[in-house]
Amino acid sequence: MSTFSILIDVKKCTGCYNCFLSCRDEYCGNDYPGYSAAQPIEGQSWMTIQEVERGEYPKPKIDYVPRPCMHCADAPCMGAVEPGVVYRRKDGVVIIDPQKAKGKKEIVDACPYRVIFWNEALQVPQKCTLCAHRLDEGGQLPRCVEACPTGALVFGDLDDPTSEIATLSKKLATEQLHPEYATKPRVSYVGLPKRFIAGEVVFADRSDECAQGVEVTLEGGGVKLSTTTDVYGDFEFDGLAKNVDYRLQVTAPGYEEARCQVVTLRDVVLGEIVLAPK
Repeated sequence: MSTFSILIDVKKCTGCYNCFLSCRDEYCGNDYPGYSAAQPIEGQSWMTIQEVERGEYPKPKIDYVPRPCMHCADAPCMGAVEPGVVYRRKDGVVIIDPQKAKGKKEIVDACPYRVIFWNEALQVPQKCTLCAHRLDEGGQLPRCVEACPTGALVFGDLDDPTSEIATLSKKLATEQLHPEYATKPRVSYVGLPKRFIAGEVVFADRSDECAQGVEVTLEGGGVKLSTTTDVYGDFEFDGLAKNVDYRLQVTAPGYEEARCQVVTLRDVVLGEIVLAPK
């Protein structure tokens, strides 16, 4: 028994769009009988790249979140139509039968992730098949995984404890995209963008020097984190929860302690925190 899936490390994704382009190259204009009808030139992206902008000047960030079909264990698309129209293979891949699904637009509406598309010309719903036709040929990776230059996409068998994806899934803090949908997605993530707090420490009496090595602690929401400022006097806490009240403390020998309170209603860029000498 196998359960094929993809683990996506958002921190490694540079937004090169190679996964999107390779998927288009594989499916646009190409029929794979029994697996999928040809993807149209426009209007579909079986591998969508969501660009998530965070922070603000002078600390902006952008993350790229690849979004294929999640191949959910509790796939809503399967329950939207009669059995066999959308089905799960023994290896866990969810397939929309390109013949049986003709005219069944309700399959598109059933997906909370919005990764099923309607082919108006063919009157058929379509989505990522995890390149099932390549898997059945043996030894081939999905095109998106094959094309990824940074290793952000890892494919393999979750049921094989020796596989890279199974090893990483146990080692890393994996997450689901939108767990509130309760679909048990098989595609998992590492490093999904969350809130961050950032700032810069400045010594009031040494403004010509960068305040490197200053201790900064953050406490709230049941966690306590600490870091030190870098060579530019900057610090950052990333991966924080939303809407949490945090207390920030900045300490350096010979200087008055600085404290402030912040709430992560959004990313927080504090700007300069000036430490006065004692």
